[in-house]
Amino acid sequence: MSQNHVIKLDGYTLDRHKIEQVVNGVAEVTIAEESLEKVKESRKRIEKQINEGQIVYGVNTGFGKLSDIEIEKNDIERLQLNLLRADAVGVGEPFPKSVVRAMMTLRANSLIKGFSGIREETLTLLVNMINKGVHPVIPCKGSVGASGDLAPLAHMAIVLIGEGKAEYQGEVLSGLEALKNAGLEPVTLQAKEGLALINGTQAMTGVGAIALNEAERLGMASDMSACLTMEALQGVISAFDPDLLAVRPHPEIENVASRIRKWLEGSKRITEQGEIRMQDAYSIRCIPQVHGASWQTFRHVDSVLGIEFNSTTDNPIVLEDGRIISGGHFHGQPIALSMDHLKIAAAEWANIAERRIERLVNPQLSGMSPFLAKDPGLECGLMVAQYAAAALVSENKVLAHPSSVDSIPTSANQEDHVSMGTIGSRQARDMIHNSARVIAIEMICASQAIYLENIEEELASVTREYLKKVREICPPLESDRDISDQIEKLATFILTENINY
Repeated sequence: MSQNHVIKLDGYTLDRHKIEQVVNGVAEVTIAEESLEKVKESRKRIEKQINEGQIVYGVNTGFGKLSDIEIEKNDIERLQLNLLRADAVGVGEPFPKSVVRAMMTLRANSLIKGFSGIREETLTLLVNMINKGVHPVIPCKGSVGASGDLAPLAHMAIVLIGEGKAEYQGEVLSGLEALKNAGLEPVTLQAKEGLALINGTQAMTGVGAIALNEAERLGMASDMSACLTMEALQGVISAFDPDLLAVRPHPEIENVASRIRKWLEGSKRITEQGEIRMQDAYSIRCIPQVHGASWQTFRHVDSVLGIEFNSTTDNPIVLEDGRIISGGHFHGQPIALSMDHLKIAAAEWANIAERRIERLVNPQLSGMSPFLAKDPGLECGLMVAQYAAAALVSENKVLAHPSSVDSIPTSANQEDHVSMGTIGSRQARDMIHNSARVIAIEMICASQAIYLENIEEELASVTREYLKKVREICPPLESDRDISDQIEKLATFILTENINY
């Protein structure tokens, strides 16, 4: 991990690009000095209430439906310990390390705002765990996304007290062993600290942050893949005319068209209206409108999550005037709706790409060799690659059902509306990965068509340069061969590499 690049967490300036740097281990995090003072003042307000004998939810009461039960002062520390143990009931496969690091970073950034009453030493341990690579094992299922991501965050928080499990340097250990091996000591939680650690939206938002970065690259790759298909099929560029698009002035429509015009500049394969046909099918002619709508959705979700990255999602909230008020900031509905929206955007990038794949492999639509085989009949070519794309977009249609419209009451009906936002976030990332595979298949089909037609020298300079990268991963087919691994590698390339033309 870099010792030079440090990101200061201040509760106000964290964005998805900084999160990605921390997730990838190229940046460490530290607490901004002015934020540390806010944390200390917040803690003093909690202790003042306790010393005055005030009753405060989650500090000296039970939780949820049990909030009317007062807790004796000498049981307050035990209350926080019991909370973590009781709530660490996640199930399923563990979140990948990338998501865990995003969750930890986001939770620290939320606590740093100074509205949660956590102690400096507890917050510092969380930051040190990020920097030293102590990664709690957090099952990915079990959150309803309403009282925060209780189960996932409890699995994160319980490592701070030396319990649970954590991965350290590639080995899964007990929480205590992982801390000790990293040179860290567990903490004993005091009043409200357990609740402060687990009341929040950081599981759904952590997945969302990573999904957003991947979705942005997916969208750019979708635009590039469409360019390759247009060149293979001699697409009609007239539908991308800026004066035409200006009469429907959604910025994202023109952004897509402008990018495609730029990337196709100098191409000898692109045609004008009426040159060889009057118009293309919708999957080509409507690229600006369909891709643009997905980009429009992306921008909205980016805005919503950007606010959430720098929000306090705790309960109760310790206000600067000394009041401690119980509210509903832990509820994940803003993220739940946004991630469901992102699911649809990702699905549409794939849906329209699959139709372009069909136009490439279907000889009745392309005028090229059936299924882009060199020896059709003896060879199947890319026939079943289109099947795979069809399966992926069909799966996406099932996953696109909005998780946020579901709600099952919890805590004896005290928590009678929940967001299911963490389910939606996980589905969104799955769909983005499915869609990247579809775009990878389109790129492979376009590459094969360009190879069979021997037109590479007629391509635009930008698309010809990008095509080289595609072919480094998946060379043209000289005969039938297994390309499943190459589809996966190209999909990974799409999700991790920026397009900078």
